[in-house]
Amino acid sequence: MTAMRIGIGSIFQESNQFAATQTDLTLFRNSYVHEGDALFQLAGTDCEVAGILAVCEEEGAQPLPLLAARSVSGGVLTDACYTELKEILLSRLRASLPLDGLLLAMHGSMVTASQEDPEGDILDAVRRIVGPVLPIVMTLDLHAHVTPRMVTQATALVSFTHYPHDDTYSTGERGASLLLQAARGEVTPVTALAKVPIICGACNGQTAGDGPMAHLTRRARQLEQEPAVLSVSCFQVHPYNDLPGMGCGAVVVTDNDPALAANEAQSLAAEFWERRRAFEVEHLPVAEAVDRGRQVEGGPVLLVDTADCAGGGAPGDSVALLSELLALGLEEPTLLMVVDPAAAQACAHAGIGQTVSLQVGYSLDPAWGEPVAVSGTVRRLSDGAFRYDGGLFGGTWASMGLSAVLQIGSIELLVMSQPTYDWGDEQFRSVGMDVRRAKFIGVKNPMNYRHAYRDLMKAALIVDTPGPTPAHVRNLNFERMQRPFFPLDDAIPDLEIPVVVS
Repeated sequence: MTAMRIGIGSIFQESNQFAATQTDLTLFRNSYVHEGDALFQLAGTDCEVAGILAVCEEEGAQPLPLLAARSVSGGVLTDACYTELKEILLSRLRASLPLDGLLLAMHGSMVTASQEDPEGDILDAVRRIVGPVLPIVMTLDLHAHVTPRMVTQATALVSFTHYPHDDTYSTGERGASLLLQAARGEVTPVTALAKVPIICGACNGQTAGDGPMAHLTRRARQLEQEPAVLSVSCFQVHPYNDLPGMGCGAVVVTDNDPALAANEAQSLAAEFWERRRAFEVEHLPVAEAVDRGRQVEGGPVLLVDTADCAGGGAPGDSVALLSELLALGLEEPTLLMVVDPAAAQACAHAGIGQTVSLQVGYSLDPAWGEPVAVSGTVRRLSDGAFRYDGGLFGGTWASMGLSAVLQIGSIELLVMSQPTYDWGDEQFRSVGMDVRRAKFIGVKNPMNYRHAYRDLMKAALIVDTPGPTPAHVRNLNFERMQRPFFPLDDAIPDLEIPVVVS
């Protein structure tokens, strides 16, 4: 028999409309942009594409590589960036026809300067090329903003099930297996989407343990044991975009049972609403967090500066935490990081062992604060290259650009030229900064520290700092997301849970 021809494509980025920066091709290339056969470089990594390729090999399907492009989260894509990546994908799709199926590995919360639903826009464009029948499965981040257009145009949507995101490879496997079943006519996927108006930060969104997402995740896995249920995805939406119809909920894919898909999706969305208050998180003034940390024996104690999370679209240039720690006269060994290309260049110009006095911080998005004047000794310089140990980018290389380690009293500050996704402590390790010797570590991610420091940290305290990725959304200026929504509005009488089925 002739091997099934399966197209594989990916344009993956999570956008942040509250950040002043924009994402262009340079930021994508700082992670990867693989066209055509270059996509096969992802085999053996932890990415969804690697899982897809593995299933194609196991099942004897022929993979047709289109494009795999991935960027750290950031501001909205420029129109030029989006247009170029989209056209590469579509042109290679046209050249690969005929196909028996298509897999698209996307995020689901990408936004461009002119396009609010680029994943849906890409699906529309793909359908115009391949027609209405070809099976198309799209994998998504569990922080996707799933739209009715995505549900209507895709055959099925399958999301990550873990947060921290350590199941990207297996998500690719699950998506590919479902696609091949559909392509062989073994199943007839029907997809239902239901959402409720919840927009919350991700600090309490872990999918293990006793948090609200953990309960929903376990229920989703139980539902997948039913013979007619092909896939269940729970989505806690990325909260840093301002778009109509955002919310948390579920996508349920069944084998030709629309009523079951709709009922289970609506039931999961209702449970999201019932558990909404559990997504709220305690955050502390920096001084109070330091006081609490000092009462903890040993270290490290993590100061979670989630408001400047590059993994959520912030530029990583905040020095709010640095400024307050300096004002407190901190004497304990502390590791921090900041993106400031001019400061990195100044350190490189001075050279290792030299003392520099400079302004650092808020060079990319100055709306959130003022630079800080510091004096310190340049301890190390680096080209910024490092390899990810796991997660979304696991097994791939990225670069912080020209980087320096600046010693400011007891504080070691990693000064980078470019934002990168913080999965673990790869950035620190790449420049010789030892997390085991620190009393305090500033981490700029609301969740991944639970993975990176789980066997090392003595405590983790979320600090209340300004920025475009805060632990709570109450101070963000939502203009297009319709009120009422939680947490701005808690009690919503006569809450309706609409369902989209395709």
